[in-house]
Amino acid sequence: MARSRRGAAAEAVIAASVDRGHAELIPDRERPRAWSLLIDGAPQSHVDLDDPTYLSFAYQRRLGHVADLVAPAGRPLQVVHLGGGAFTLARYVAATRPRSSQQIVEVDEALVRFVRERLPLDPAARIRVRSADARAGLGKVPDGWADLVIADVFGGARTPAHLTSAEFLTDVRRVVRPGGRYAANLADGPPLAHLRGQIATAATAFEHLALAADPAVLRGRRFGNAILLASDDELPVAELTRRVAGDPHPGRVEHGRALRDFTGGALPVTDVSAKPSPLPPPDAFTG
Repeated sequence: MARSRRGAAAEAVIAASVDRGHAELIPDRERPRAWSLLIDGAPQSHVDLDDPTYLSFAYQRRLGHVADLVAPAGRPLQVVHLGGGAFTLARYVAATRPRSSQQIVEVDEALVRFVRERLPLDPAARIRVRSADARAGLGKVPDGWADLVIADVFGGARTPAHLTSAEFLTDVRRVVRPGGRYAANLADGPPLAHLRGQIATAATAFEHLALAADPAVLRGRRFGNAILLASDDELPVAELTRRVAGDPHPGRVEHGRALRDFTGGALPVTDVSAKPSPLPPPDAFTG
C-alpha cells in the first residue's frame, strides 16, 4: 500500500554524528519520500527520492538551471561535484540527463555513509563518490574532463579558505573542458566583501562571469546564497535570467559591466590571503 503524505510527515527525524558535526534528516511534510539534510542545524540539501528533478532550495534550483543550460536537453554530461551533501544535484543530472558520468568529492566519509544508507542512489546512475578533501579530489580529475564543475562545499555553514583562492580556481579551470562551465554556491551577507572577492578571483581564471541571487542579498540587505557561474565561452545569460526570475523565489542575474561595478575593485584571493566564508548570523536559518 502506498504511503500517505500524512504518514511521511509522521516519520521521525533521523540523526547521526558525522566527521564534521551532527547530521539530521528532516522529513518533508508535503512530499512522501523527501528529506532535508542539516549539518549542525544549517540546511545543506533537500532530496525527493520519488522525484529527483524536484529542487526545493532556491540555490539548488539555480544550480539546476546551470546544469540544464550547459548542453542541449538530454545530452549526457561529465560533472564534478565538490561537496556532496545529500547528492541532490548529482541525482538531478542523472534523472534529466541519463548516461551522464559524475564524480562527487565529499570530505566527510561518515556523512557519505549516512546519506548512502538513508537516501540511496539509483544503482543505475553513473555516480562515483570519493571521500576526500575537495581540492585534493579535484587534483585527481584529468585535464579537460568536465563539462561542469559545481562547488558547493561548506564545513558546517562556511566554505573552507583553501577553496576560495585563485590557485584553487586555476585547478578548476584545468579540469573544465573548452566551452565547459564552473558554478559555485557562495554565501555572504553585508558588506558582501567575501562575495565580491570571489567574483574577482573567478575573473583570474575565466573570461565570462554571471551571478544569480536574491535581490535582497545582492543589495546587501541580508545574508544568503549566490550562484557564481563562469566560463571561457559566452554564457546563456538571457535564458538564465528568465529562468531565475521565474522561480518560486525569484532572483536576479548580474553580468558584464553591472557585475564588474558590483565587484567594486575587490582584489583576487590567493592561498596566502584566503579566509573561510563568513559565519552566518544566528537567525540566518530561522523563519
